[in-house]
Amino acid sequence: EVGILAKSYIDQGRLIPDDIMTRLMLNELKGLDRYNWLLDGFPRTVAQAEALDKECQIDTVIDLDVPFETIKCRLTARWIHPASGRVYNLEFSPPKVQGIDDITGEPLVQRDDDKPETVTKRLQAYDAQTKPVLEYYREKGLLKSFSGTETNKIWPHIYAFLQTKLPDVSQKDAATPR
Repeated sequence: EVGILAKSYIDQGRLIPDDIMTRLMLNELKGLDRYNWLLDGFPRTVAQAEALDKECQIDTVIDLDVPFETIKCRLTARWIHPASGRVYNLEFSPPKVQGIDDITGEPLVQRDDDKPETVTKRLQAYDAQTKPVLEYYREKGLLKSFSGTETNKIWPHIYAFLQTKLPDVSQKDAATPR
């Protein structure tokens, strides 16, 4: 029920309200205190950050400083095959035939939240609500920012930084309790 409510906000290009998002996330984090974990895209507001801090100890916050135009181009170029969940990107991972799934030959669709007008709204809302979160974590001494436009150029720096923060675990051991 909460997921359906959350989807209605996403489809309108709006961010999910704090109380709904916080409830969803904190429920998922229960019982993970024995594990190392990484959140992507949460918290997005100071209220969410404060709620998270009450329940969990946050060691590091990573900010990927990517120009909005780059993000908009990537998201609006994303198309999916609904039945399988396969994702294509017209810029760097296109289907063999435009608009058609490589495996089934069925049509690809663009998610409502990847349409240009929705992406623009989402990015504007993100910018207004998330900048204070970055400042919140900067003041706590937890924020590390990485700037760029290409994953393969940013990732090596992020990986090196994470190696200083996380215990040395192989990928197969990553899900093993610490």
